[in-house]
Amino acid sequence: MLNKNIETFIGCEAEYKEADIVLYGVPFDGTTSFRPGTRFGPKAIRSESFGLETYSPYQDKDLMDLSVFDSGDLELCFGNAERVLADIEERAAKVLEDGKLPFMIGGEHLVTLGAVRAAAKKHPGLHIIHFDAHTDLREEYLGEKLSHASVIRRCHDILGDGRIHQFGIRSGDRSEFEWSAEGHVSTNKFNFNGLEETVALIGDQPVYLTVDLDVLDPSVFPGTGTPEAGGVTFPELLDAILMVCNGSNIVGCDVNELSPTYDPSGVSTATACKVVRELLLALKK
Repeated sequence: MLNKNIETFIGCEAEYKEADIVLYGVPFDGTTSFRPGTRFGPKAIRSESFGLETYSPYQDKDLMDLSVFDSGDLELCFGNAERVLADIEERAAKVLEDGKLPFMIGGEHLVTLGAVRAAAKKHPGLHIIHFDAHTDLREEYLGEKLSHASVIRRCHDILGDGRIHQFGIRSGDRSEFEWSAEGHVSTNKFNFNGLEETVALIGDQPVYLTVDLDVLDPSVFPGTGTPEAGGVTFPELLDAILMVCNGSNIVGCDVNELSPTYDPSGVSTATACKVVRELLLALKK
């Protein structure tokens, strides 16, 4: 039995036993290659969530009608990425074993690998739908295979060809795009074109949804470690989230890469909170 966090995301105050969804934060940015700070993301999202309403006019749903348990942040060993991933996998595996949906708040994007390891063991036919500005498909970054720049490549090591579907991509090394084009990964550049067809193709197979918030344009979301011009708008991201959640068998998800200190206005944190709220609500069919 996990203990409830003292400060929860707004409206997420169910007991573990009764919850359908379990939130957990992963304050880790140990492999960040440009601007660190995502370790502060989970706490900022929880704290600032109380600036939101629990009700969403987009979906006509309310967090008060859901059963969500917020287990707080993992206590992590900085300096050892593999131990961090093992801790994440252990938490996600526990939640999955108890028949609940794990919802992770990062943190840098490498944290997704730990959750995917757990989900793939529970659901052997797992697919990943990945929203991001970056391919994250490097074989290694500066000699390190466990990096936020190689997280999706490490996920491919587990899942193999044809089961990773990327959208919003607008940055990466040439070799990453070439490797993807060989048929290993489906990389859809710049927007969400083709998402509806992908959701239909996957059908009822299990899906892990990972949302790197830098898929948003920096004019909307400047508070991130590696901002990339040319991103999507918040309404476009929301429509994409609803399309995936309404048409897919989601078995796990995450929202990551908020670095709140790079946006003193607080707009990026407020946007991240809204993405988390809308994704929570969309998961409830």
